[in-house]
Amino acid sequence: MGPPPTPVRTVARPHPAKVTHAGGLYQVVPVGVFQPITGTPESERADLSLWRAMVREFSEELLGAAEDYTSKDGPFRYDQWDFYRHLAAGREAGRLGLWCLGLGVDPLTLVADLLTVAVFDADLFDAVFSDLVADNAEGRMISGRGETGFPFTEQVVSRFASGIEPMQAAGAAALQLAWNHRDLLLG
Repeated sequence: MGPPPTPVRTVARPHPAKVTHAGGLYQVVPVGVFQPITGTPESERADLSLWRAMVREFSEELLGAAEDYTSKDGPFRYDQWDFYRHLAAGREAGRLGLWCLGLGVDPLTLVADLLTVAVFDADLFDAVFSDLVADNAEGRMISGRGETGFPFTEQVVSRFASGIEPMQAAGAAALQLAWNHRDLLLG
């Protein structure tokens, strides 16, 4: 058994000119639009998976990968993507847990967000995210002093979920729900 699981603890600040929703507000990672890569029926069947959407967002937001997954050979082949295979193996081995905590709706914009959480074994996280980026195509990742992201503590959750920081409503809800259910998520 490896080290104890570590929740993804990265917070991003999307740039207002580079995103369509909540630019300039803090948000937890992963965050993205739940959509297929292309509008083809094949892509819809292959890509409309919350798991696959989360993997794409992890790659884009934490590793700075491009959002271009198109192929001349038809739908994107996840089973041929090393990053996906590594995360899928971790998930199968119980080293990566995923939960959907609910659905949040922003009261001002009526944008709906699936509130998700991913809990990684520390060694899996370190292996797959050894090349973390500070900036990606949509904004900047923020961290505590000398850390990657922020520790999952009551103080940090309170800081980002209570209105102290300019946090997107769904991100605040996801953090608070994760904290409320931490025994289950980290158990």
